[in-house]
Amino acid sequence: MAHRLRPVGPDFVRTAPVRLVFAREVSAAPEPVFRALAEDVTGWTEWFGAVTLARPLDGGAGREIRLRGGARFRETVLVAEEPEVYAYRVDVTNAPGARALVEEWRLVPAGTGTRVRWTFAADGTAPFRLALGAARPGLGQAFRSAVASLDRRLTR
Repeated sequence: MAHRLRPVGPDFVRTAPVRLVFAREVSAAPEPVFRALAEDVTGWTEWFGAVTLARPLDGGAGREIRLRGGARFRETVLVAEEPEVYAYRVDVTNAPGARALVEEWRLVPAGTGTRVRWTFAADGTAPFRLALGAARPGLGQAFRSAVASLDRRLTR
């Protein structure tokens, strides 16, 4: 059953009770990485293996995301500062126990490529927070795999 989460702002990525941060360098420059994240929302299904549906809503101000396993999210874009930061808040989800969630993608030039840092910031019930801690290795692997796939897509 879907439920509404607490509306939080972009600063939540620094204050959330649970913060999972992953980083990886890619050979693609920041601009095409940013465009793939922020402008080609439907393309997420081609490089992020866990994403089965991604579509922009409200003229790009929001997104609908579905993941393998059945998780669903309706999101609001909080920050889209090309080519540095793309962040969104989950407003509605069917994930049990979630109370607030923001994801931030920060892009920093690294030589001729980009250092991609993804912060998954969340609050929720104690079982939800515990489950996120246990999911850290899997989320890290999903991030590394997705970013490697995105890099291959952008540099072919």
